[in-house]
Amino acid sequence: MKRIVCVVALGALALAGCTSSANGAGDPSTSGSRAATLSGSITVDAASSLTEAFTSIEASFEKAHPGTTVNINYGASSDLQTQIQQGAPVQVFASASEKNMTALGPQAVKPTDFVKNTLEIAVPPNNPGNVTSVADLAKPGVKVAVCESAVPCGVVAAQVFTNAKITVHPKASLADVKSTLAAVESGEVDAGLVYVTDVRAAGDKVKGITIPADVNASTTYAISVLEGAQNAALAQAFVDYVLSDAGQAVLTQDGFVLP
Repeated sequence: MKRIVCVVALGALALAGCTSSANGAGDPSTSGSRAATLSGSITVDAASSLTEAFTSIEASFEKAHPGTTVNINYGASSDLQTQIQQGAPVQVFASASEKNMTALGPQAVKPTDFVKNTLEIAVPPNNPGNVTSVADLAKPGVKVAVCESAVPCGVVAAQVFTNAKITVHPKASLADVKSTLAAVESGEVDAGLVYVTDVRAAGDKVKGITIPADVNASTTYAISVLEGAQNAALAQAFVDYVLSDAGQAVLTQDGFVLP
């Protein structure tokens, strides 16, 4: 009889544990005593295309964990990768490409894919180049901006041109997707290949032209705590939040899609 009671009790404890985990799915970093022990600061290197989403996630995370600070450095994933390899004091890396994460080797601790992004053509609101399709980007006189070839958005742009079977001679090859978008917003170019999320973030500063699915290309984003990270508990909690339902909701609302 006593044995039966013990089994039931253990079963109840297991059930309670499962229930607690399910209720914390929205933000696993707030579960139990872990949330109470988080403090200090971390530095996160993140792809520039994550700026709007990660700014919101940062604010929500810090609000949930008073006394913590998340400092986010945005830039081209390829540049951030190089800086990390050269010893930059970074605890978390969020890359716009699996390639740049993989290049870190064991420096990236259990990297996880968390969203995908596709390209869209951005043009000024008055569309001076009369761009209505990918094919128009190859027309003489149409000034086009893309990301540099080593940057994830540049890699994806090249794939789009290959898929569309066109040759484009860009007027500008820029450091990252935000610089490419800025060239469109300023009227320096007639069109730029940027991410869907960046067109959405720009609002009425640009007009977006959809790229057909059979021509478009995508990139998969990966995130990881870095080896030897100071304040590893806070770094892991931030990664967990990005991967949680709450973090994913912010990202999908901004136009990212699940991998």
